[in-house]
Amino acid sequence: GKHLTTNYVGSNISNYDSILVLSHFKGHPMGGFGGSLKNISIGIASSFGKAVIHGAGIPEKIWTADHDKFLESMADAALSIVDYFKNKIVYINVMKNMSVDCDCCAVAEDPCIKDIGVLISLDPVAIDKACVDLVYNCDDPRKGHLIERIESRNGTLTIDAAAKLNVGSKEYELIDIDK
Repeated sequence: GKHLTTNYVGSNISNYDSILVLSHFKGHPMGGFGGSLKNISIGIASSFGKAVIHGAGIPEKIWTADHDKFLESMADAALSIVDYFKNKIVYINVMKNMSVDCDCCAVAEDPCIKDIGVLISLDPVAIDKACVDLVYNCDDPRKGHLIERIESRNGTLTIDAAAKLNVGSKEYELIDIDK
């Protein structure tokens, strides 16, 4: 990747030949939003790996690294997971009970936008891009709070960086099966 040359993950990853990534899409205090890319980077990383990603390759800078480099490092880590599992990953993003905060926050804000639905993809970049686009394009008048969180943290940089690394594509087609 751009900042990481090694990704440190949980030791049991070698026990699996495929992975199902189930993500609660919502805002995030550092990443702007959390979805599939965040979960295959930070979510799969070991404790040390989380520090390396947050520190953009320098674990001692876990909370002081350049913010954009941290976002790009998530894309770097995601690349290693996609390369490891090849085409044996399915991504599900659940767009319900969306708050500006992550489920990992001790006290997350209440949901701030109406439920949109569930997306499924074989591409982590496309699914996260589709989720962000759905938030921007929904008719919920309360969406501004989540959009402000995404924009104030430069959240879409992770999508852009992952696309540049060929983790996936920002192009997608939505197929509605709820008919």
